[in-house]
Order: sequence, then structure tokens, then C-alpha cells
Amino acid sequence: MTDTLQTSADVVALAEALIACPSVTPAAGMVFDCLEAALRPLGFDVQRFVAGQAPDGPVENLFAIRKGPEGSRHFSYAGHVDVVPPGEGWTSAPFAPERRGELLYGRGAVDMKGSIAAFVAAMHHVPAEAGTVSLIITGDEEGPATYGTLALIDHMNAAGARPDLCLVGEPTSVNRLGDMIKVGRRGSVNVWIEVHGVQGHVAYPHLADNPLTKLVALLAELKGHVLDEGTDWFQASNLEITDVSCGNPATNVIPPHASARVSIRFNDLHTGQSLADWVADVAARHGATTRPVISGEAFLTPPGDFSALVVEAIKAETGVEPEISTSGGTSDARFLKSLCPVIEFGLCNATMHKRDEAVAIADLEALERIFAKVTLAALQKG
Repeated sequence: MTDTLQTSADVVALAEALIACPSVTPAAGMVFDCLEAALRPLGFDVQRFVAGQAPDGPVENLFAIRKGPEGSRHFSYAGHVDVVPPGEGWTSAPFAPERRGELLYGRGAVDMKGSIAAFVAAMHHVPAEAGTVSLIITGDEEGPATYGTLALIDHMNAAGARPDLCLVGEPTSVNRLGDMIKVGRRGSVNVWIEVHGVQGHVAYPHLADNPLTKLVALLAELKGHVLDEGTDWFQASNLEITDVSCGNPATNVIPPHASARVSIRFNDLHTGQSLADWVADVAARHGATTRPVISGEAFLTPPGDFSALVVEAIKAETGVEPEISTSGGTSDARFLKSLCPVIEFGLCNATMHKRDEAVAIADLEALERIFAKVTLAALQKG
């Protein structure tokens, strides 16, 4: 592998083509057509399928693979073509990509159609004989994610196409391209809490049973508990109250019921179930019931050979020494960790999910070269 790679002419044009496909989650159809058209000339076998039913489906997914020599290593790139709704107030139309100065504007430019374009363009620099390369692309990462990457993992397992390493192209960079990679993520569990009481007049509280009194005490106990102090690689777990409601329009009525919702982001000292059980135990002492939804478990790809080759590729291209982090929210890496070691790296995230989302054209071109170097090094590893 040479230290200098020429940027292909395709990276910005492909990013523009993908952005021009309206693909508010769940994405389907046109944006997958565009991606398939870019992959087939590069020798990829493109497999598209639809999974799931309402309310969280159907979801379109794409798995593309270019097989190398028998017994060669297999490197995967994972991403999503769905985007969040653009909202109002854009300077230019969100799905009409526009170059203004050094930036390319459009919904998905950063999160994460620009990254997908960079990886596809990078495949011009990776010969088929170097090894097996695949793309794991879902149309439902920004939504419920029930029938997206999980269905792709089932598809890959059934096809015997488990990779050795996987790079998720989420926008991890903060202030400049390459300043942060993610080697893990905290887990996430949300818990709905219900308290039932007895409705009555506020002037006669002895004839009622106020559920809000119980709920306030319950929430105070949850917030007052220190879950942990963090670990070598993870910040401390935290619980946040995200909703409190009783739907009471009257000022002189004790309500018959009250509810709340808490969200816990947790490190690898816990599991989603252990935290759900803890909340349930506290709630039971206050006469409440709970309903948990575990979005994902905490995971860590311990820094080692894989993170080192990603860091080296970034440094070679940008001169930046990346921070190795586990910060931020969840991503589909929480599912992909069941396949193989996973690392996340991509564009600067300052404008993701915002109006006038934009990517620096120079960053797109640099990311193409970084992805090519990472892929070649990963295929040569071992």
C-alpha cells in the first residue's frame, strides 16, 4: 500500500446522488437503486431484501459482497441510507445537494451518505485479490431499527458471510476529520413507570390516594442512586427523567394515576436487564409498575491491532492523533458486535440532524483515502 492515494472522481458525485434521493427513515427504493448502481461495476454482488411488518416494518436492506481469494480475510463496512426528517428553514432544498464554497449541503451529507460514498469510492483502490469486502447497509437506523441491521446479521449468518472486522462509518469526528474514533458505546434502556391512586378532592386528601406523591418519591430515589463511577473506557452510567405526566386539567382534583419515563445510558458494569430489574424493585416499593425497553447493551472493542490500524491510516492522511472514545449515543454497532470486532469512524458530526447539514468536500476526499488504507490494512492483517 502506498502512502499517497489519488481521490477518485466519484466520491462527491456519489454523495450528491445519494443525497438527492429523499430517504427519510425508513428508506426504500431509489436510494438503494443509486447505491446498487455504484457497487455493481466494482464487482459487488448486491443482495437486497425487505424485512418485517408494521408497526416497525417493512424495512429495505442491502448486503453487498465482493469475494476475494479462497481463505482470504473479510472486511465489512456498515452504514445506513435513511435520514431524519429535514425540518424547515433550509437555505437550499434538503434533498437538492448544493455545493457552496468548500462545502456540500444536503440532508445526509454527514449522517451518513457522505461516508457511504467515501467507502464505495475507496473500493477503486482495493483490488479484488486483496480479500473479501462487504457493505452492510440498512434503511432503518434512524428509526426503530427492529428490522434493519438485525435482519442483515441474520442474512449474513445464513449466507456464511461473517466478517473478520467491521468499520461503522458513523460521523465520530468532532472538530476536524479524524480527531475521534469510537471503540465502544454505552447501552440504553428506557423504562415507563405507572402509579395508580384514588381520585379525590384536594381539600379532602384523606379520602384519596395521590399517585403523584408516590411518583415523586420514587423518582427522587432513582435519581439519588449513584449507578457507578465509570470505568477505564466508559464514563459513569446516568439515569435521566424524560417524562412526567398525570393528564390532570383541574387544580382542585387529586388525579387517579400518574406516569413517568426514565432513560438510562449505562456502561459495561451493567446490563439492560439488571437495570430494568433495579428500577422495577424501586417502583414496587412505591406501589408502581414498570415496562422496560432495552435498546442495546454496552460493548467495547478493546484497543489493539484493529484500532491501531485505523489510527495509523488517519494519522497518515491527516496528521491527527485520534482520541479513542466510547462517548455518545447508541449506533448499529451495538448489534454488529455479535459478528466481529467493531470500530466506528467517520465525518465531523457538528451538523448532523441539523438544518443546512453540510460536509467539507476536502473531508469527503480525505475519508475516501483513509477508508482505502484501513481496508487494505485490515485485509492484510494476520
